[in-house]
Amino acid sequence: MSKYLVIVESPTKAKTISSILGPDYEVVSSMGHLVDLPANKISVDVENNFEPKYRVISGKEKVVSQLKKKAKNKKIIYLATDPDREGEAISWHIKEQIADKNSKFSRVVFHEITSEALKVAFKHPGSLDLDKVNSQIARRVLDRIVGYNLSPLLWKKIVRGLSAGRVQSIALKFVVEREKEIGLFLPQTTYSVLAQFKAAQESLKAKLTKYKGKKGIFDHRQEAEKCISDIRGQEFTVKALTRRNISRKPPSPYITSLLQQDAFNKLRFSAQKTMMLAQKLYEGIQVNEESTGLITYMRTDSFHVSPKARSEAKEFITENFGKEYLAEKEYHYKKKKGAQLAHEAIRPTSIYRKPQDLAAHLSEDELKLYELIWRRFLATTMKEALLEQQKAVIVSDNSEFSADGRRVVFPGYLKVFDSESDNPLPKLQEGQKLVNEDFQLTEHTTKPPARYNDASLVRLLEEKGIGRPSTYAPIIFTLIKRNYARRERRSFIPTDLGIKVIKLLEEFFPQVMNDGFTALMEEKLDEVERGSIEWHKILTDFYPQFKQRVEDSLSQAQKEIEYSDKHCTKCSGRMIIKWSRKGRFLSCEHFPKCKYAESITTDVVCPQCKEGKLVERRNKRGQVFFGCSSFPKCTYTSRNLPGVENTSEEDQE
Repeated sequence: MSKYLVIVESPTKAKTISSILGPDYEVVSSMGHLVDLPANKISVDVENNFEPKYRVISGKEKVVSQLKKKAKNKKIIYLATDPDREGEAISWHIKEQIADKNSKFSRVVFHEITSEALKVAFKHPGSLDLDKVNSQIARRVLDRIVGYNLSPLLWKKIVRGLSAGRVQSIALKFVVEREKEIGLFLPQTTYSVLAQFKAAQESLKAKLTKYKGKKGIFDHRQEAEKCISDIRGQEFTVKALTRRNISRKPPSPYITSLLQQDAFNKLRFSAQKTMMLAQKLYEGIQVNEESTGLITYMRTDSFHVSPKARSEAKEFITENFGKEYLAEKEYHYKKKKGAQLAHEAIRPTSIYRKPQDLAAHLSEDELKLYELIWRRFLATTMKEALLEQQKAVIVSDNSEFSADGRRVVFPGYLKVFDSESDNPLPKLQEGQKLVNEDFQLTEHTTKPPARYNDASLVRLLEEKGIGRPSTYAPIIFTLIKRNYARRERRSFIPTDLGIKVIKLLEEFFPQVMNDGFTALMEEKLDEVERGSIEWHKILTDFYPQFKQRVEDSLSQAQKEIEYSDKHCTKCSGRMIIKWSRKGRFLSCEHFPKCKYAESITTDVVCPQCKEGKLVERRNKRGQVFFGCSSFPKCTYTSRNLPGVENTSEEDQE
């Protein structure tokens, strides 16, 4: 019989740890949280110091019973959940649920699931960090109070069943505001001139920078054409040549937000998909008869790397690239405010575990993400790249052109990425005459601000201090799931429902919708975790004014009636635009006496039955598709609106 019990959150994590620790340790999973605040009521006693009223999650009673049974007669019960607020809270709740007078608990913390890391963790166990637990409790209670009080306003003004979140609403506000900017954008068109010159046997392209002493950008096509006509046939001379060496520093190690951004930009993975894959890499796989985690913990905002991992990377670089590629100094990165410095950056647990060696053990997407992490970490310990920037200034009687080139003097860390190539200028000399081969007029029309995508929204949330590494992906997932935003061409577009929700919340709750206020609350939660303030104080300072605002808003709020230009086909009453959680629809004004309703359709005729029109719908995962208004008579569906390319994209969550 095993002497010790180890409790983790996930079955996969349990399997990996069990194979490492051996038969003296029984490793079991809690399957995540055991308790939570019941959803059918606020479950927070606001009159009694905001005491949360936790209950065992429905369906988890059996898990609790099994954990109690397994804990009996064990010498020590090790709580080995993840090393963050959420993990600490899960451990605390487990202890509260299964402890008896004879139980002895120890908390073990590790940032990678490897034999060596577990050996150290179990040799030096500690106790629960109650400040971290209290910070998680404060966040959960704060979010419940805000959501529970804001939601009735949405029910009264829009439709019952909607919900609002403290952090998710700010993210949605950013998406809505960007859409407004795009709608107000007025494009401007300018024109520029490119020239192609011949130097010996090589061609050279240069851009017009000055014409008659003024900037070489034209507001009208005729002006650009007149310029070309004027300078064609003039003699062109190399006026100046400059060469300047610049060094390029390697990128920082990955933290959660940077990994999500890079995985989106380079691999097209959503934030949710990235975290799902990273979780698998962290929890471990079987490699050559050994179970081990492949990367360190993936929810982190710290750039710290352990001395051992850095030393191993230096050895690898020396062996595989040569000493000349080894960084001459240790790079330092600006620490994020509130960062958990005890954590590590995201890195491979062993740099010697090359991506190609894992191809048989990982799925295609897991391998892609692992390789991204592996290459990035390797680059952080390599020497700067040295590049030669080249510039040639070419002049005629009344014009000046500029040509740029680049040469890689020493690739340094770029060697890992194989992404840098030479693009040098031809061999030129000052005073050299060049033959003009052609001119090209180019048109530039300014584009509206880009819609937010997974990468840019996560970057904005991080810059604003909103959310934390564990919340970025769930924030995005929630917006899609609630039908407040949808993905289109990999970017987020607010739905009509999302726009209406933000308009309402900004009107009645400007404080909650202020991103500065939300960031301040995040800082307060960090202070609780550091033990600087008591968690109840956050709620005591926030709640009275918030509650008064809720009461005032509910007394003022009246549901708007928006009539369409249609009439009911049954009773001839006017049709009203109403809302459901899936969007808008038309309903008879005489409801419930007349229950006629119909969907608001697109103008696209169903290509299958040729009778109905296509309606935008959403499946259970929040993905948009188009179905026939004659359903169930016609069962036609399509991810894209016929005749419109790439109308919607599958949400990879």
